[in-house]
Amino acid sequence: MLLFLDSTGRETPLLKISEFGASFFDKASPYDTVKEGDIQVYSDRVVIFVNHASVSRYAATKSMDPLLDSTANGIEIPVTSVDQIHVGDIIAYEDGESLIVHRVTKISEDEQGWFCITKGDNAPTDDGKVRFSQIKFLTIAIIY
Repeated sequence: MLLFLDSTGRETPLLKISEFGASFFDKASPYDTVKEGDIQVYSDRVVIFVNHASVSRYAATKSMDPLLDSTANGIEIPVTSVDQIHVGDIIAYEDGESLIVHRVTKISEDEQGWFCITKGDNAPTDDGKVRFSQIKFLTIAIIY
């Protein structure tokens, strides 16, 4: 049950989770691509040992709010295999001239082969099928 404080300071039920189902609130988390041993924290720097990493910036589309916004910095790696992609991961894929950054919600295959379904965390609908050839990057860290 979700609660809020009413005008008298009492906790009051806002809604019951059963009204939506627990899965409404349970979103898949990204896969643990960067292992703890690959992260070194020093007093003056943080070092993450990852091959071929680059910094990514985000457009102010609001589709991934509140996780990603134009002020966040991401660290991404190129995708070279479908084995790198898991439900819950945040990927960047080409859609025409645009690079879309959304979360993977489903992975499957059809008569054309492997695909995933992506959706912005704050978007009302999914993006449809995204083929492996469209995927360019996997987000492995977000820094605010």
